[in-house]
Amino acid sequence: MDEFRALHLPGSPLLLPNAWEFGVGAFLAAQGFRALGTTSLGVSAATGEPDGAPSTREATVALANRLAKLDVLVSVDVADGFSGDPAAVADLAEELADAGAVGVNLEDGLAAVEHQTALIKAVKDRVPDLFLNARTDTHWAGDHSIRDAENRAKAYADAGADGIFVPGLAAPSDVRKIVDIGLPLNLLFLPGKVTFAGLAELGVARVSLGSLPYRMALQAAAGTATAVRDGRDLPLSPPSYADVVALLP
Repeated sequence: MDEFRALHLPGSPLLLPNAWEFGVGAFLAAQGFRALGTTSLGVSAATGEPDGAPSTREATVALANRLAKLDVLVSVDVADGFSGDPAAVADLAEELADAGAVGVNLEDGLAAVEHQTALIKAVKDRVPDLFLNARTDTHWAGDHSIRDAENRAKAYADAGADGIFVPGLAAPSDVRKIVDIGLPLNLLFLPGKVTFAGLAELGVARVSLGSLPYRMALQAAAGTATAVRDGRDLPLSPPSYADVVALLP
C-alpha cells in the first residue's frame, strides 16, 4: 500500500482509469498507467447484472485476480461491499488483498454514518494495509449540503479510512473544504465541469474516471458498427489484432 499511497499527492493527483475486464486493463497498463481502478457499473453491465448488486461479487473478485497479474497497482470498486454485514465486507476486503489488490473503494449510498463507520472499521481491522477509499454519495445520489459531506468525511477519517471520495463534488470552495480535512481527496472527472489541471490546483490527490471509459467504449462500439453500415469513416483508429494478442498472457 505504501507505493499506492505515495501516488496520492495533493496538487499532483493520481489519474486512475477504471477497467471492467482484463484486456482493457492490460491496454491501459501498456499506456504507462501505474495504477488502475475497476468500475462497478462496467463489471455489472458486462455480467448482465444491476450496478453493484451482490450477484456481481464473484465477477469483481475474479477481475481483481486477473488484473493483479499485470504490473500495475489495483484498487477495486466494491460498491457498498455487497453486504450490510461488517464481517462479510471485511471478508471481501481480505479476499481482494490476498488476490493482490492494494485498495478498495467503499461507498456509503447515504447509509447511516454509524453503519458506514462500522464497515470501515471492520475492513481496516482485518486488512490494515489495504488503502480504503471511503466514498460518500452526498453529491452523487443525493442533494446534500457540503456540511453533510464534511461530517461524513470526518467520521470516515476517524474510523480509519485512508482517503475520501466525493463523486459529483465540483465547486472549488466546497472542494477545498474537503481537502482541508487532511486525507487524500478523490474526485470523479466530470466532463465539461472540471479539468484535471483545475482539480490539481485545488489540492485534489486522486482523480477517477469511474464508468466513463466503459461508457465511451459503448459509444465507440456503436459508432464503429453504424459507420460500417452507413459507409462512413471509422470514428477511431484501433490497435491491431496482433497488438491486442500481445497483451494477453
